[in-house]
Amino acid sequence: MAFFKALIPGVFLTFVVSIILGTNRTSGGWLEVHRITIEGISFHWSWPLFVIATAMAWGIFAIME
Repeated sequence: MAFFKALIPGVFLTFVVSIILGTNRTSGGWLEVHRITIEGISFHWSWPLFVIATAMAWGIFAIME
C-alpha cells in the first residue's frame, strides 16, 4: 500500500522539478528532462527523476507504517 501512496508525491515532485528545469532549457544532466506529448498536451518529464522520487517517498511511507 505504501507504494501506491508514494506515486502521488513522486509524480508531483517530478512534475515540478521537470517544469523548472525544462523552462530553463536544460536537460538536467543525468535526469534527462525532455518534452513529452500525450493526447496533444505537452509538458516536461524525467523518468529517472520519477523513479528516484517515488522510491524516496515509498521508503518514507514504509517507515511510517
